[in-house]
Amino acid sequence: MLEVKFKRIRPSSRLPVYATKGSSGLDLFADIKEEIVLKPFDRVKVPTGIALEIPDGYEAEVRPRSGLALEWGVTLINSPGTIDSDYRGEISVLLINLGEKPFLIKPGMRIAQLVFRKVERVVLKEVDELGGSERGEGGFGHTGYT
Repeated sequence: MLEVKFKRIRPSSRLPVYATKGSSGLDLFADIKEEIVLKPFDRVKVPTGIALEIPDGYEAEVRPRSGLALEWGVTLINSPGTIDSDYRGEISVLLINLGEKPFLIKPGMRIAQLVFRKVERVVLKEVDELGGSERGEGGFGHTGYT
């Protein structure tokens, strides 16, 4: 099991937690003093009150909560958000309301998930030509839309 050190930024900061035994993501909580009204198509940076020491060779991804997306249209504007192993500042969540109604962000509310992943570093090698493949240069929608 991967051990990740964390620091509370404020006494009110809540430790991320797994909601169930099978959860792959830890819930992140809004560490705010007052409610925030997120109007349709507005975005906001919400602090979580924690900082991490992620081991070398790993990253953390901040991902949306499916319930907020389904019920309210609230998601992350930079999904997934990447937290590099050498970042030591407070984690914040960039929420956007794509729904039709204002959304109320309350202190201590679960606002996102945090998933840890192993990272493979690569060495890029410049070449004149790339090897062929069945797909070739087929890009967006190349297999159809239905």
